Amino acid sequence: MKNGLGAVQSVLVLGGGSDIAIETVKAFAADRCERAILAVRTPASVEDKVAELRAAGVADVDVVAFDASDTAGHAAFVTETFDRFGDIDAVLCAFGVLGKQDELDHDPQAAAELIQVNLAGSVSVLTAVADRMRHQGHGTIIVLSSVAGERVRSDNTVYGASKAGLDAFAQGLSDRLVGTGVNVMVVRPGFVHSKMTEGMEPAPFSTTPAKVAADIVAGLTKGSNTVWSPGILRWVFTVMRHLPRPVWRKISAG
Repeated sequence: MKNGLGAVQSVLVLGGGSDIAIETVKAFAADRCERAILAVRTPASVEDKVAELRAAGVADVDVVAFDASDTAGHAAFVTETFDRFGDIDAVLCAFGVLGKQDELDHDPQAAAELIQVNLAGSVSVLTAVADRMRHQGHGTIIVLSSVAGERVRSDNTVYGASKAGLDAFAQGLSDRLVGTGVNVMVVRPGFVHSKMTEGMEPAPFSTTPAKVAADIVAGLTKGSNTVWSPGILRWVFTVMRHLPRPVWRKISAG
């Protein structure tokens, strides 16, 4: 259960190697988060992250195997994880594949696999998480979406489409969970300087994993349904969504 101040004491991170996820757990640790469960495809790959979180003050850090593309196994994964660790305050959905649009243009299978991970994988595992949290009677699901899904650009069409679908699903899931004690918070970061974007040209209003983490914690404190990071992007995309298509095509060409 959350502590007396309403802070997260236990968190399951789907995509536990994510830079944003690790910074978010560190931010939770500042409010005395006691347990973090990192769900990753290859547990041995996050040994350094485990040490990092323990050094930040998280007393119990565990790693479990999780394959976002294995939708058939997600229900069992969620059941086993909650049965093993008990009450979980927050589930952070942070996995995803970016891909290179120039390559995806010529590889339909790779494009479909990206959608399978980013969208189908998220819908599958979060449906199972939501069902378990209903029975638990409380909890928060934090979904890392992206401004890329607000209006899909030509230079990241497949990734943007996957995030648009994920964002829509998360909003609908939030509405379905009203009155159950379970909340959903959608996080829409802009360009984040991380290992996923290494070598790419930063977009305007770029940010860092630590700043996104701070915005996530602030959003939870305020009970927000949606968090933009940085906040100015809310207003930028209010305009972007309504630009005439010829103008948008020039902007989105990268």
